Formats: sequence, C-alpha cells, structure tokens
Amino acid sequence: MHILLTNDDGVFAPGLRAIRKELSRLGKVTVVAPMQEQSGVGHSITILDPLIVKQVDEEDGSTLGYAIEGSPADCVKLAVLELMDRPPDLIVSGINSGANAGINVLYSGTVAAAIEGAFFKITSIALSLELAEHFDYPRAARHAARIIERILANKPAPGSLFNVNMPAHSRGEPKGVRVVPMAVGRHGETFERRKDPRGRTYYWLTYAPPYHLEGPATDVSSLAEGFITVTPLHFDLTRHDRIGEVSTWDWNGPK
Repeated sequence: MHILLTNDDGVFAPGLRAIRKELSRLGKVTVVAPMQEQSGVGHSITILDPLIVKQVDEEDGSTLGYAIEGSPADCVKLAVLELMDRPPDLIVSGINSGANAGINVLYSGTVAAAIEGAFFKITSIALSLELAEHFDYPRAARHAARIIERILANKPAPGSLFNVNMPAHSRGEPKGVRVVPMAVGRHGETFERRKDPRGRTYYWLTYAPPYHLEGPATDVSSLAEGFITVTPLHFDLTRHDRIGEVSTWDWNGPK
C-alpha cells in the first residue's frame, strides 16, 4: 500500500511525524505537506503564484518528503498529479493540533486536504487531536492507526471520506469510538479588541465550544465525553431535498 501523508500544520509538525511512524507499518508513506502552517485556510488553492517544491531530509540524510509553499489542497493536488509515480491507495491528513469537529470542519485545512483526495476517488482520512496544554502525539497516532486499519478492513468505496477526532490525553484513555454526525451549532466566537504598542486598534478572534451540547450525539459532544469520533463526510453541498420545490418557483418574475 502506498500512502500519501499531508497536513495543515506544516511539514515539520510533530503530529505528522508521529502518524508517519505508525503508517509506515501499513505501507510506503510519501509526505507532501505545506512548508508553513496553514491552519484555517479551508479549501483554498494557489492560482496566482507558482508552487515551490522543496525536498525535506531527516537529520540522518534520509528523505522525509516534500514541502510545498502552498495550501493543504495544493499539496494533495500536486502530489497526485505530479510528484507521485501513481496515485496513492490512501490519503491521510494530520494529525492536526486541535480538534476539527462541528463547523470547524468547514474552515479546516486538514479536512480540506482529505476532501481533495476524495475528489480523486481515493479513500481519504482527516485526523485531529483535541486541543490541550500538552499534546501526546505518539499516543494519538497509535489510536489513529487502529482506526485507519478498521476503516480499511471494511473496504470503503473509492473516494470515501472520513473525519476522525481524538480526545486529549488529559481525558484519560478514550472511552471507545462513536460514529456520529458533525455538529452544526455555532461556536462561541467573539473578537477581543486590543491596542498595539503604537496605539493602533486590532482584533483577535477568540473561540469557545458550542454552549449547548444537549440532544443527539455529535462529534463535538462525543469528543467532550472522551470518545474518538468518526464522521463520514461528503463534499456535495446540494440540498437535494429542495431541488423539486425550488424548481417550481416562478423564475421569470414580473416584467
């Protein structure tokens, strides 16, 4: 098996190195990741600037992979179309520093890289670890590898897309695995107003989890309870249930 590994935290991120070690037990791993952190860039792609590619080596002289001066989606697109001899059998994105659950899925460069892989009809998995004071990436990588093995054992259809979130190690060992939908409640976002040393006003986005976690289990509520969450995703944003209704509207309108 040939695995493409990417992320949005950058090619030198500890989460990428931890999961690379575990994935090498499953097959050959090719790393193609952003040169710099790309958190929150969503599914942006580079159109107006060239994509610079640099080979990155380990301290022992072995090749770690390729660093791209672009977005996570750029990395997957370039890897599949140019840098690899043939398309990979699996694409893994992560391990991200911080959960990508709820509406964060829409902003996430980590998830966007996996979505880009699904565009190519390649099974793709996004991996994220809940925000904490200290990240235990090796532990998270072991759990993530087991989840990946379970996904592959069930032979998902080509282009299947999964979002996996793991609880912080401060919550103890995960209570299990829950397959749940993404939460769609708005997070408690605000902007903190500050002054820089020259007296200029600037704003810094703050974050708090959704206030209301009642109701059916979601990725946000299950992660808060200490479960690993697995959410099958798709990138078709069409409201198919409304096509019939909206097509009956008068589209000519008054003249």
